[in-house]
Amino acid sequence: MSEVKDGLRYSKDHEWVKVEGGNARIGISDHAQHQLTELAFIQLPQMGQKVKAGDVLAIVESVKNTADVYSPVSGEVVEVNSPLEDDPQVINKSPYDNGWIAVVKMSNPSEVNSLMDAAAYKRFLAETKK
Repeated sequence: MSEVKDGLRYSKDHEWVKVEGGNARIGISDHAQHQLTELAFIQLPQMGQKVKAGDVLAIVESVKNTADVYSPVSGEVVEVNSPLEDDPQVINKSPYDNGWIAVVKMSNPSEVNSLMDAAAYKRFLAETKK
């Protein structure tokens, strides 16, 4: 069973958001990193890049698959986790802590309300396994 961390919001595409004031720290869920298996490469967004909710924020590649990481919120990228470029497997080891991908300064913070809380995401995972 994948870990679902309380206090975060989750998208149906398995990204998570941690709200930090007007910013959103974004990563992929434990479920997503398990599906991808061992990550070999990540293409991070650019500082200052403007994104809309649903836009591709990053691309992750594993020995098994390539996947787009979508931004769950709109805004501007104000921080990227550049150490992931040298060691993308940090996402496999610590998807909710050291494995975050980017921080977006939200232009519409209410978008977070459309994301699932931990309990709803657990239900979503259980339903998609059926």
